[in-house]
Amino acid sequence: MDRREFLRAAGAIGGAALLRELTGCDRGGSERAAGRPPDNSILDHPVSECPIDTVVVVMMENRSFDHYLGWLADDEAYVEAGRRRYGRSFDVDGRLDQHFRDPDGRDVATAHLTDREEDANPFRGCRHTIPAHSWYTARLERDGGFLALGTDNDEYATGYYVARDLPFRAELARRFTVCDHHHASLLAGTFPNRQYFHAATSEGRKEDPAPLEVGLYTSETIWDRFARAGVPATYYYTDLPFLLLYGDRMDPYIESLDHYFEDAAAGTLSNVVVVDPAFGGHLRTDDHPRGDVRVGERFLLEVFAAFAQSPQWERGAFILCYDEWGGFFDHVPPPILPDDRASPVDEDNFGQAGFRVASTLASPYAHRGFVDHRVYDHTSILRFLEWRFLGAPPVGPGADTDTWFLTKRDRYAENFGTSLRPERPEVEIGIDVARLPPPSKACGADDGAAATTDGSRDPFENVSPALADLVGRAYPAPTLTPWLDKSKPRRL
Repeated sequence: MDRREFLRAAGAIGGAALLRELTGCDRGGSERAAGRPPDNSILDHPVSECPIDTVVVVMMENRSFDHYLGWLADDEAYVEAGRRRYGRSFDVDGRLDQHFRDPDGRDVATAHLTDREEDANPFRGCRHTIPAHSWYTARLERDGGFLALGTDNDEYATGYYVARDLPFRAELARRFTVCDHHHASLLAGTFPNRQYFHAATSEGRKEDPAPLEVGLYTSETIWDRFARAGVPATYYYTDLPFLLLYGDRMDPYIESLDHYFEDAAAGTLSNVVVVDPAFGGHLRTDDHPRGDVRVGERFLLEVFAAFAQSPQWERGAFILCYDEWGGFFDHVPPPILPDDRASPVDEDNFGQAGFRVASTLASPYAHRGFVDHRVYDHTSILRFLEWRFLGAPPVGPGADTDTWFLTKRDRYAENFGTSLRPERPEVEIGIDVARLPPPSKACGADDGAAATTDGSRDPFENVSPALADLVGRAYPAPTLTPWLDKSKPRRL
């Protein structure tokens, strides 16, 4: 059975025969060429020659590729520049002009969110239900479209932003490498996908847990592997450290976001850095609906700028991604990936990846204005780190006796660093960001805020008293105001 037949058969198990008709999804997107640039890859050389020794990863919340970056496919100047650099076949697999049927059979076209007159606060989505993205409702979206019966989604799920709405993210995407086939690891919500990022497994968990407890998760993580290999690694939190869910053994890695800015300025960042946004409050910075995405814009700008102006940028890589698509529309069907808990039964299949997320790879060694079409998931980032620091082969599963991989998923994952070149770094960034507007007021009754639905809550609101007490005593919140309130234009 070839790959196309396999995907077709796997989709049929989940009832995906209606996928193309009902969602506008085009299976051709998953079969396009990998888009390898003309230069050779860092993976073509021994890891000892790799010019990158500092990797910063920021994982935001709940935004799909088409919803955030679909506009790139229609950016004529960007596409033409790409074709001059990389050949006439250069393109972006993005689509804004899509149609979905709601439960009443009404045809709903995708639309620019800030053009909808009824939305007084389009950067928060106050008047709408938050799009569904649980294990169950995600399968309804896959099989019946993003307005399918049972999702309770409204037209917010079919809205999108364009470059002028999120100018920093737009400039970052135009300048560096966009990964237009980076999928959520699971067709599921926040916590299972973040588990895959840290451990290449959700331990068989399909949904967000409650209550959150220290040591809730028991699997070995990439942080344990870094410790064993003596690789310096740091996790910077903004409000609640996710790593505590793996137990107090994670304490040595956890630092406040304030220390990230200090360490970047001093050039003392660890080899591996993970930065998490704020997951709650009216100034939440994670991009989750009901939070203002322009606050997330400022957060990302300042986190990236701190690294880009650091002495370590010259040998660094910055990865921006999202934990899952958040129920927002995307036209590329999610693939089936190798997994220890793969199953022919769709409702139990942990090999079923999620929809695409908005993902950008920035580095002096990243190709300017490039699009990488390889199929990635969050464990592809782990695979890059495992190759760079833990002895993994550049590609392929290696040997059964190898100790670098965590699970079957990261063992077989594509290496996220494949498109990076080994030489001729472009240290100068050349990004101009105009003055960013202040955040709009939080959603309230006077906004006509819709009732909450699946996936609408703060991801960390179900914190146990014991965990809340620990965080209050040992993990003080960073002082966000000095950098969050900056409004001056930035040139990097």
